[in-house]
Amino acid sequence: MGARTSFKTQVIVLRSLDYGEADRIVTFYSIDFGKLKGIAKGARRSRRRFANNALEPFSCSDTLFSKRSRDTLSLIEDCDITNPYSDIREDLEKMLVASYMVELMDKFTVEGKKNSDLFKLLQEFLNLTNDGDTSEWLLRFYEMRLLKLSGYEPVLDRCLVCKEPVSNSYIYRFNVKEGGLRCATCCQSNFVSLPVSFETIKMLLMGKEDYPCQGLLLSKQSSEESRSLLVNFIQYLLGKKLKSLGVLSEVRSMGI
Repeated sequence: MGARTSFKTQVIVLRSLDYGEADRIVTFYSIDFGKLKGIAKGARRSRRRFANNALEPFSCSDTLFSKRSRDTLSLIEDCDITNPYSDIREDLEKMLVASYMVELMDKFTVEGKKNSDLFKLLQEFLNLTNDGDTSEWLLRFYEMRLLKLSGYEPVLDRCLVCKEPVSNSYIYRFNVKEGGLRCATCCQSNFVSLPVSFETIKMLLMGKEDYPCQGLLLSKQSSEESRSLLVNFIQYLLGKKLKSLGVLSEVRSMGI
């Protein structure tokens, strides 16, 4: 059957599923190997190997696993947790924001494709959430950087048709199917699209870079436009709505 090869790497859990009477199947994103799926034998009975929420979503740990080359699942042998994100787990809004982040990461990545920048992105934004930032701009900046790093960055710096750089002299509309902007001159009357102001475009372009999202004071218009643009674009790319975002939106609308 072939020998197993062992590896140790830093991981963040994306999702976890009980399997059988005592096992757990875990999907995690690792800094060295990208997204992986593994089975933790006896995880629901062992408090020593898998303590402190080590196999729960958005836990960060140094994880030892092994696999044979042909195996679909890795065998998760041990987890040394480095950050359980306890403050996230004790706050409903933080937990919902973090859940959306890990679900997005899961949907936009494939197994076995390494991208350490994606791991660092998720870790950075989980740290921000754990420290208390659950703002709309935190989500928008995370979405923009995730789209950029995964190869789905929307075109927001120029008109898709005439190629003219964006400026505050023009009105723009965003088409989710084209993945970019058109200026008023290049927009036909029957063009199905979302209106977007120059202020919103400017902030989203800042968001895709290493610009801090804390403390931003932006208009209600920009908040609504950016959310509509990115949520609809992501939904189009994935072909479905994300459950975690739906729950977060519902909870916020109820003022909980």
